[in-house]
Amino acid sequence: MNKKKFVIINLLMSVTVLFAMLFQTVHSYEHIYTQIHEKHCDHKYTPGQKQITHSHDVENNCSICHFGFSTFIPNTFSTYTFHKTHIPTVQEFAYNLITAAFFKGSLFSLRAPPALA
Repeated sequence: MNKKKFVIINLLMSVTVLFAMLFQTVHSYEHIYTQIHEKHCDHKYTPGQKQITHSHDVENNCSICHFGFSTFIPNTFSTYTFHKTHIPTVQEFAYNLITAAFFKGSLFSLRAPPALA
């Protein structure tokens, strides 16, 4: 059952990508068709006179024509900068040897007599 779903999903994704590319091509033919069947007009300008007759709309920003597939994903993650603060420390090392010169009894787990330093 999972294998069938996987095949169907792969087929649908392939058809979606193919449709997007083919739709863009068909849409470009629509632009050509409108340019061919548009009524051509000639403007006759008279120097020294201001003439406002009509205007032409040119569609330059067609979102379908400018669509493209991309693998780029914009980075919207916040960045943090960590600064390491260095606190100088002075290390002091002192070693004192304290020895006891007396013996407080016997300890039977020891095999030798106590050594007095």
